[in-house]
Amino acid sequence: MLQSMQKKVAEEGEKEQVLFDKFMCYCKNGKGALESSIEQAKQTNDQLAASIKETDASLKQMKADLKTAQTDRAEAKAAVAKATALREKEAAAFAKESGELKTNIAATKKATAAIEKGAGGAFLQTSMASVLKQLSVNMDISSMDRDMLTSFLTQDSSAGYVPASGQITGILKQMSDTMEKNLATATAEEDAAIKDFNALVAAKTKEINALTKEVESKTARIGELGVELVTLKEDLDDTTKSLAEDEAFLADLEKNCKTKEDEWAARQKIRAEELLAIADTIKLLNDDDALELFKKTLPTPSLLQLKTSAGATKKSALAALSQASHVDYRLNLISLALKGKKVSFTKVLGMIDDMITLLGKEQNDDNDKKEYCENLIDKTEDDLKSLELTVSDLGKAIADYKERIATLSEEVSSLEAGIKALDKQVAEATAERKEEHEENVATLSNDNAAKELIGMAKNRMNKFYNPKLYKPEPAADTAFAQSNVAPPPAPETFGAYSKKGEESGGVIAMMDMMVADLDKEITETEVEEKENQAEYETLIKESANKRASDAKSIEDKESAKADLEAKLIADGEEKANKMKEAMNTAQYLSEVHGDCDWLLSNFEARKQARAGEIDALKKGKAVLSGADYSLLQSAAVHRHGI
Repeated sequence: MLQSMQKKVAEEGEKEQVLFDKFMCYCKNGKGALESSIEQAKQTNDQLAASIKETDASLKQMKADLKTAQTDRAEAKAAVAKATALREKEAAAFAKESGELKTNIAATKKATAAIEKGAGGAFLQTSMASVLKQLSVNMDISSMDRDMLTSFLTQDSSAGYVPASGQITGILKQMSDTMEKNLATATAEEDAAIKDFNALVAAKTKEINALTKEVESKTARIGELGVELVTLKEDLDDTTKSLAEDEAFLADLEKNCKTKEDEWAARQKIRAEELLAIADTIKLLNDDDALELFKKTLPTPSLLQLKTSAGATKKSALAALSQASHVDYRLNLISLALKGKKVSFTKVLGMIDDMITLLGKEQNDDNDKKEYCENLIDKTEDDLKSLELTVSDLGKAIADYKERIATLSEEVSSLEAGIKALDKQVAEATAERKEEHEENVATLSNDNAAKELIGMAKNRMNKFYNPKLYKPEPAADTAFAQSNVAPPPAPETFGAYSKKGEESGGVIAMMDMMVADLDKEITETEVEEKENQAEYETLIKESANKRASDAKSIEDKESAKADLEAKLIADGEEKANKMKEAMNTAQYLSEVHGDCDWLLSNFEARKQARAGEIDALKKGKAVLSGADYSLLQSAAVHRHGI
């Protein structure tokens, strides 16, 4: 039995060596997987930190741009409000001034008409006379004119009108002309001010609309960046927690591996000592039945560890008409009419008047179309730029979404692979724990049986050698013992029997050592079972926590990925619509240019040519209008000469 125990201890040592090598392989591979996961988490953290920094910088810049756009828009609105207030003030001043001038002009004209009709006295009884009296005081006229006008206005109406009306009428007409001139000047200034105001308001309105679009666009982008920043920070927090958990798990793994290495060294030492003890015991115990029992009681393998653009007059008129820089076919018709033998200047003059009117209308049409084209091109270009900017922004957003989706996909794949590896490691550890437990149970059972057998053997020897230490056997055994009681001793013939006391004492002492070794193994097996079960439960708990954490991270990342994919689809559709709209706008702009560019580029030339034609027509008309008079003069001179 002791030889079998010796062999079994050696075999168990080899088996434990295999299990120890598997455990150390798990320590190495599990450690490598955890270190790879930790390194991946650190890289992810660095990428997330860089993305957070970049997104935060973009958000700050976007907010600064938004603030600038809002300030510029507020300033533009303030400029419009200020210009509007000034325009209203100027309009009120003009209305007041023009009203006064019109009233004063009406008064002077009524006074002039009354005086010219000889009804000056009656005029002095009207309300207009009071207006004229005020003008005699306020207007800038000579003192002589003021005295004469005052004398006229203050005369007694019952005495009849005596002063020279011609002088008064002249003064009044001069005053009226001055005021009409002032009114015309004020009106022209008002028209110019209105034109400038309208131009300013149009420009500022255009600027405000553009800034409003920019504010709306940047406000929306700021919201998106804000959400993106929060998501990135949450991802960073998740990966940081996962990293901490992995690092803690790695630390525990390293600690457990180091502990097992130390334990292994101790076990090796103990096993060597055990083999030595068995070798010594073999010399003492050589009983066949006891040997078979002891072969079953020797120490079993150590527990496995875990993994982790017719004549002269005719000629003059033709010459005048030919001065036009641009020869229109209608000028050719008038020239052809003048070249006829029977020429009706009245008809030609009518043709010229009609053509001057037509040219004026054409110029007005060109003016209107030029303004329309400029406004339309400007608006269309603005719309196109806005669409292009929107397409660009959407393109950037789409690229960003794709990059983030790819990153999330990689992270999810990595986490899923980690969970699969963890599940596999837990399954392997569970199988090994079960095997260890079964082996420990068997060891304890066998050791206890061996102890019982040794006890029985020792008791039997004590019965013979040390009766005082003998413990009575159960009833069945007692009967057996009684049936084997030796007969009374025979008469002493060869002297008294000498008991082998020393040999029996050695055997009993060896049995006590074997029992002590078995007690030691039982204690070590129980302690090891308890420690390995605690380590296994800690591993299962930590693995479950890590799996739950990784599963939660996968769920959060899948949710974030789904949101990004929805935004990607929405922005992709919006980008396609905006691109189509931009293409249609570009096509429309091209058509507008095709319709307007020739007019815009040749407008001044056409205007100058048309002005030249009108000037030539007016000169031709002037020549033809004096034709009869000049011809009669020529005929009279000719007859007088004869």
